[in-house]
Amino acid sequence: MKATSLSMIGLRARLSFTSLLRDRSGIAATEFAFIVPIMLVMFFGTVEFSSGVAVDRKVTLVARALSDLTSQAAPATQQSTSSAVNDAYLQNVFTAGIAILYPYQPAPVKATLSEIYVDSQGVARIQWSKAAIIANGNTQATLTASNRNPTDVVTTLVPTALLVKQTYLILSEVSYLYTPTIGYVMAKSGVPLSDVAYTRPRQAICVTYNGLPAPNPTPCPTP
Repeated sequence: MKATSLSMIGLRARLSFTSLLRDRSGIAATEFAFIVPIMLVMFFGTVEFSSGVAVDRKVTLVARALSDLTSQAAPATQQSTSSAVNDAYLQNVFTAGIAILYPYQPAPVKATLSEIYVDSQGVARIQWSKAAIIANGNTQATLTASNRNPTDVVTTLVPTALLVKQTYLILSEVSYLYTPTIGYVMAKSGVPLSDVAYTRPRQAICVTYNGLPAPNPTPCPTP
C-alpha cells in the first residue's frame, strides 16, 4: 500500500510539474511587462522628436521672415539710395516671430538683425545691429543691445557666394531653446536650436538704422 501511495504521489507531482510547464495563462502579462517600457520609449521619443523637428522648422521660418521684412523697408523717396528703419519698425519685425512660432511658446527666443557691408577688398563688416527677446506672455518683442558691433569683421560668417564686393546684406540670427514637454527621451534641460538667413536690400542699396551706415559721402558708402 505504501509503495502504491508513493507511486501515486510521484505521478501527481509529475503531472503537476508538466501542467505548470504547459500553463500559458500569465504569458500575456509577462510579455506586456517586458514590452511596455520599450513601447513608451518609442512613443514619447517619436512625439518629442517630431515636435523638435517642427520647432526647428519654425526657427528657420522666423530667421527668413526677419531678414526679409527688414530688407523690404521702403526708401523715403524714389531718388533715395537708402531705406531707413527705426526701433518701432524693428520691434514690429521681431514681434512677427510670435505669430510664426505659434502654437509653441515664443520664449526663450533670441533674435538679432544686422546689416553687413562687403567692401572692395571682400571684407565683410557689421554696419549696425539690433537684438530682441521674446518672453512668455508678451505680445511684443523687447529690443535689447546686440552682441555685434559696427565695424566687427564677419567675413568668415558670410557664405562665399554672398561675398559680392561693394554690396550690403541683411543678416538675421535666431536661437531657441526647445524644451520637451515630458523629457522622457530628449534632454529635460532642452535642446538649443538656431538658424541664420541672409537677404539683400530690396528697394534700396542699403538699410540705415540710427544714422548707420554713416554718410561717406552718401548714406550707402561703397568704397
